[in-house]
Order: sequence, then C-alpha cells, then structure tokens
Amino acid sequence: MEQTSRPRRRPRGSPGLTVGRVFGVPLHLNGSMLLLALLVTVLYAEFARDQLALSQLSGYVIGVGFVVSLLGSVLLHELGHALTARRFGIGVRGITLELLGGYTEMDRDAPSPRVDLLVSLAGPAVSAVLGGVAVAVTLALPDRTVANQLAFQLAVSNVIVAVFNALPGLPLDGGRALRAAVWALTHDRHRGTEVAGWVGRIVAAGTAGLVAVLTLTHHLAPLALPLMLLVAFTLWRGAGQSIRYAKVSRRFPLIDLARLARPIWPVPTGTPLAEAQRRAEDARTGATLLVTDSTGRPVGLVDPVAVAAVPVERRPWLAVDAVSRSLSTLPVLAVGLDGERVMEAVQTHPGAQYVVTSGEDVVGVLHIADLAQLLEPDRKMNT
Repeated sequence: MEQTSRPRRRPRGSPGLTVGRVFGVPLHLNGSMLLLALLVTVLYAEFARDQLALSQLSGYVIGVGFVVSLLGSVLLHELGHALTARRFGIGVRGITLELLGGYTEMDRDAPSPRVDLLVSLAGPAVSAVLGGVAVAVTLALPDRTVANQLAFQLAVSNVIVAVFNALPGLPLDGGRALRAAVWALTHDRHRGTEVAGWVGRIVAAGTAGLVAVLTLTHHLAPLALPLMLLVAFTLWRGAGQSIRYAKVSRRFPLIDLARLARPIWPVPTGTPLAEAQRRAEDARTGATLLVTDSTGRPVGLVDPVAVAAVPVERRPWLAVDAVSRSLSTLPVLAVGLDGERVMEAVQTHPGAQYVVTSGEDVVGVLHIADLAQLLEPDRKMNT
C-alpha cells in the first residue's frame, strides 16, 4: 500500500473502474484486483477447509468473505493517507485498489517534512489499529470457528501490512517517512528521495531473498510464490523510479519557457505547406508554423507529425490548414511559470506540444521532447 504524489512522470491513464466516492474521494478498482481476489479466495478456502472441516463450497464462500474484509482493510489504510493529506490542504485525486493493495493519488507533494511524515504514517497507523482490534476480537471468539478464523486472518494481514509498509524504503510508506526525516535533516527533498529510493532497493532485494528462503523451507505455498516475487519486483522498480524522479526534479529550476520554447512563424490560412515551410526556413531556423486567420489572429498550429506524413511532392498543393491543430485543442502554458508549475501542467495535460503565451499573445511552442532532453540530458529521447 502506497501513497503517490501525482503529477505523474508519465501520461495519466485510466486508474480502473470507478465504483463511487468515499468521503468525497473517488474510488477505483483496477482489473488486477480480480486476480488478487481469485488467488486469496482459493488460498483461504483451502486453509479454512483444513482448519474447520468445511465443505468445498463453504470454504469458497468464506474465502470470498475474507477477500471483501481484506479489501475493506486496504481501503481504510488508503483513507488514512487521503484524509490526512486533505487535512493539510493537499488535494486527493482518488484511491485505486489493485493487485498489490492500493495507492492514493495526490495532486502535489507535501509542503514540509512534517506533513510528509504524518501523511506517510497515517496508513500504517490505521492498519495497526485494525490489526489490534482484530486480535482482540480473535481472542474473544471461540477457537476453531468461522468467525474466529476470519478475525485471526484479518489480524495477521493488517499487522503484516502495517509492519511491511513501515519498512524504510520507497515506494513503501516507511520510505516516505525516511524521506521526510532526511529532508528535515538536510533541507533537501531530493536528497531524501534518493536515500529512501536506494534503501527501497535493499528492501526489495531482501524481500526476494526472504521469499526464496520461505519457498525452499516449504513455509510459502507454491501458489503464492509468483505474487510474492511480483511484490519484490514492484518494490525494486518503484525504488528505481523514485531515484530517477529525484534526479529529474533537481533540474526543475532549469525550466525557462522563454528560452526552451521554440519560436513561431505566422502564416495566413490557406498558404500552401511548401511555401509556408520555405518562408519559415528563410526567416528563422526551427520555427514552428502558426496559422492565422484573415485578421492575423492565431487559430492553429502546424503539426510536425502530420507534416512528416505528407509526401514532399504534395506539399505545394496542400494548405497548412490540413496539417494543423486548432489552438483551442492544445494545452497552454504561461511564459512566466516556474519549473514546478510547468511540470504540474504537463503531467495534468499530457501532450507533444504546448502553446506558450504571454498575456493573449502566442510567443512560442514547447515540444515535450525538448523538455525531456533538458530534464534527462544523458537519456536518449525518441523525437
């Protein structure tokens, strides 16, 4: 279970099926939850039949009941993050339940180490409380009954979730707590993210090693092995993404739209594409063609991808309008935005081009490839 601060570093896709709202927070179910539900149902049904001498059907019914209870526990864990974040003025875009638990998507980072720490630990704290309550219920119920076994499994699962998520490595909640601590000590959020990311890789490697030991000593059911290995792999990948994000975000202050945006060259509507390209090349290398109406008002931006698809011999006979996109369909960035605000806008409205404006005037075009090259100069970009 994790909370993620998204603006994401990738275009936002569908989080899954939206099933409603909880305390005003949108709740989504990822399709991978079906795999988790099936796996847990089968494993727990087999366990319940062995422990309680139940029929096969009864075992599966209890298994489904346990899955529902488990999902409720995960939801409460994520609500701990979400409601704490909202308490400190951080917007919450939604909660998604998926194969490995769930995540809370927030619209910005915590403003201070203290807030980061409190939001991070809220989820494990909720799981710990649920685990404690389930332990008390387990002790109060008669042994070897259906209710006793369900309470026992909820106690174990919530305690494991609380302890595992408290491990000090990203992308786990404990990793965010470690990031907050390093941030507070060094006054450098990026340093905190890098440290917690590298510790997260250690946690991932340790998880994989523990899974191997448990498998060899027959303490881990073979059916659970793929899921546990997936957990370790996901932790490793998440830690790597955190390290990469820290390196990229250090370069946000370098984002200057006035310098980064490519220049524009206005051409009247109806101008042949070949003629428009010739004028732009003669006037200014690398300028993007801006289509204007009869009054000189900008109305469209020539799409270089669409232009590349037009054979050279056809370009003298094709108007720029045919390969342009209406300005009303393109995201807009004000030239004075700082790096943080530019990244928020780009991640909220993914695209290949952004119109850069100064007041009501269009002053340039930001190509996402140029921004990516600035943020990760050592990485090969596909343009």
